[in-house]
Amino acid sequence: MSFSSSPTHRAGTLLVATALVAGVAAAAPASAALGSHGKHHGQSCRQPGGHRLPQGSRPVHLDPADFTTRIDNPYWPMRPGTTWRYTETSGGETARVTITVTNRTRVIQGVTARVVHDSVRSGGELVEDTYDWYAQDKGGSIWYLGEATKTFENGQVVSTEGSWEHGKDGAQAGVAVPARPVPDCGYREEYRAGVAEDQARVLSTREPLRVGTTLYRNVLHTANTTPLHADLLENKFYARGLGPVMEVDLSPEIGTVVLTGVTHP
Repeated sequence: MSFSSSPTHRAGTLLVATALVAGVAAAAPASAALGSHGKHHGQSCRQPGGHRLPQGSRPVHLDPADFTTRIDNPYWPMRPGTTWRYTETSGGETARVTITVTNRTRVIQGVTARVVHDSVRSGGELVEDTYDWYAQDKGGSIWYLGEATKTFENGQVVSTEGSWEHGKDGAQAGVAVPARPVPDCGYREEYRAGVAEDQARVLSTREPLRVGTTLYRNVLHTANTTPLHADLLENKFYARGLGPVMEVDLSPEIGTVVLTGVTHP
């Protein structure tokens, strides 16, 4: 998924974000975000609750008794009825992104997951509509169990590429946000061979980040890559008690997805 600032805030926001991640791009190239070596598999990366951070294509066994739809991880609390609104800007084009935590659930391989609705509109027209499935383990890590996504052109569905579900066609769940994010720890966010292979690496949990007129402190900052697109490098930022506040695409072109507002139930 993508995150998303109003056009009036974008210039300042992009300058701040670029300053934050410029050093990251040099010090932590895309390949480093894959979590393939060093501390990424060490004791320091172990999570509470008994589940290790998932890696690559390795299968995971998820005991339904270990999971809940009450998602209260401080970096992305998903209370039903919460809606985040973002502005996405890339290549001179702007889109509006809306993410809503629904009251619905879906059972995936025995695990009951919360359904989150993600829609993208450009020029008022719906261009992408997605239902994501999340559950939280006993330790507090948010697991991503799949998505059903549709791409639209002129009001018609033209693609469902990117859809996947844990346990089907070799797909494996990943982690959206660890319970205990530790710098240098890598993990997969999703896996279905050739379709969804996003991976993340924690860069910091103490990042200051100004979005518009708001200054967030102790932000979770991750580098995100996928072997399906070797030149792609994104950085994501999560504010405690709020959730995703910004995504910066560094490669192959600069783009931003910036939070403009949140509605709580």
